[in-house]
Amino acid sequence: MRQKLRLVAMGATSIALAVALAACGEAGGGDDNGNDGEGSGESGGTIGLLLPDDVTTRYETFDRPYIEAKIQELCADCEVQYSNAGNDTNAQKQQFDALLTQGVDVIILDAVDSAATADWVADAEAEGVPVIAYDRLAEGNVEAYISYDNERVGELQGQTLIDSLGDVTDPRVVMINGAPTDPNAGMFKSGAHSVLDGAADIVFEQDVEEWDGGIANEEMTAAIDSLGADGFDGVYVANDGMAAGVITALNSAGITGVPVGGQDAELAGLQRIVSGEQTFTIYKALRPQAETTAEVAVALLRGEDFADLTPDSVDSPTNEGIPSTLLDPVAVTVDNIADTVIADEFYTVEEICTADYAQACQEAGLS
Repeated sequence: MRQKLRLVAMGATSIALAVALAACGEAGGGDDNGNDGEGSGESGGTIGLLLPDDVTTRYETFDRPYIEAKIQELCADCEVQYSNAGNDTNAQKQQFDALLTQGVDVIILDAVDSAATADWVADAEAEGVPVIAYDRLAEGNVEAYISYDNERVGELQGQTLIDSLGDVTDPRVVMINGAPTDPNAGMFKSGAHSVLDGAADIVFEQDVEEWDGGIANEEMTAAIDSLGADGFDGVYVANDGMAAGVITALNSAGITGVPVGGQDAELAGLQRIVSGEQTFTIYKALRPQAETTAEVAVALLRGEDFADLTPDSVDSPTNEGIPSTLLDPVAVTVDNIADTVIADEFYTVEEICTADYAQACQEAGLS
């Protein structure tokens, strides 16, 4: 149903809304319609940006600043009103309603619970405010969806885990999946199962509410108690934050040498890969995702066509044929970390190779 867009990878809770961007620079030579005469030649507007949590490091470190910077580049007179829901659906609903009350022109929504958003989007539609689903596919009549090919993320996770097991026959795998309220988690899981089923025996599987690393630690401990220290050969973990909790549980049980995967290419996850504690992660270059979203938001604000930015199409439970951009993820191991996240300046060698990891980085050829 969808075609893949191949792009080269380049890489709290507060109900009160903060103005994260202000108009900057001097408008030059405006005309009678208020156009600034330079750059885009368009007047500004207000774009709401709602992100789901401040636990996953990507949102505050990358997504938000990339989106804001690109909007400012495209529209110096545009204003961004930002809130982070802190994994609270009710808080995000209040933030969404506040944006409508304040009269924003476009909303970028990365939903805490995508199944809860259909009525929100309908309210926005009634007021003529288009909504872009960012990263997670929100339900309702959204104008566009910008994310990664999340089924492919899961496939890469499953295949990289199988590859890391080498010559192990009939491998046994523990699966620690993401939050059931996040549709991406379901797609990761589906993609992983498409590879693992038939290639491995899934001996323990559990979803984890809110992507909580502490809960992931508890579930891994339960798996060890149930299966025994030698009752599994590898661990699929849906993201790097939970992988930290899983690895802590393994270390506490004295279990070493078991491949553990993750996702998101978090700094701590990359450091664990360099040190050998974590086997791989999945890198989703956030700049092209964020900047494409900003471009679509500005186009919607101006009433411009954005079809060239959204060549793909996906269906949600409430909508069909949503114009979309689906970017391609990359599996990262110690062998290609320099050619992926470092080459893209997602993280630098200096950021990864702190004093605690200096020796491991040297052995990995990073310093």
